[in-house]
Amino acid sequence: MKKIQLLSFTIVLLFVNFISNAQNGGATKVQAYYFHNQVRCETCRTVESEAKQNLKELYGEKVSFQALNLEDKAAQEIAKKLKVSGQTLLVVKNDKQVNLTNEGFLYAVTNPDKFKSIIKEKVDPLVN
Repeated sequence: MKKIQLLSFTIVLLFVNFISNAQNGGATKVQAYYFHNQVRCETCRTVESEAKQNLKELYGEKVSFQALNLEDKAAQEIAKKLKVSGQTLLVVKNDKQVNLTNEGFLYAVTNPDKFKSIIKEKVDPLVN
């Protein structure tokens, strides 16, 4: 009987530790969101693909990327929480936000290398 109690107690402790680590890891993760509408032009699609590719190349798993259609209910909830009302490229860590929308639309098509360097400059402080 004592062995069963000890085993149960150990399992509970491991589970609590796992949940605690998962919550702490999620709270400090850097998340990139690209909010878009259902109908998108070529530039909009390029901003998404360049941002996603650059973030993956620069940061790997340290920054996750999520494209969200503003016409979907779930995306609207996230947009409301982040105070986003239209097409937006936003990188978030806790309460810090970096809005890269203007840079994305200015450079993703015409100067992708500059766009990548701007992403690095503005996102590095959130990751490091």
